[in-house]
Amino acid sequence: MQTVLIVIHLMIVLALVGVVLIQRSEGGGLGIGGGSGFMSARGTANALTRTTAILATLFFVTSLVLGIMARHESRPTDILDRIPANQQGQGNGILDSLGPAPSQPAGNGAAPATGAPASGGAAAPADPSSVPTGN
Repeated sequence: MQTVLIVIHLMIVLALVGVVLIQRSEGGGLGIGGGSGFMSARGTANALTRTTAILATLFFVTSLVLGIMARHESRPTDILDRIPANQQGQGNGILDSLGPAPSQPAGNGAAPATGAPASGGAAAPADPSSVPTGN
């Protein structure tokens, strides 16, 4: 039922956009429109205005019905309820697979003064399982 209503809603939206684009610009808002064209008769303008009002009303009605249907068909759930009970609290996350955090020196947060390696390359991390930070 909801899929059928969504398809009807999309057809109403496309028709509404088409009807609005066909209408003649009354005030020449952006300098487009105006002049004489195939939509210059007063009766056609009234029909397009009426069609726009009907399509807009149908758009609002289908929007409200879709919103009400979505509200009543879904039950509110907690995202934590989706996690299986056997995985809760085991620490199997992506951050746990990276290894322990490197220890920071006490004080003002400045890196300890160490000599640069003789080879000119980057220093190897003290713990092979830790992630190099580029310091």
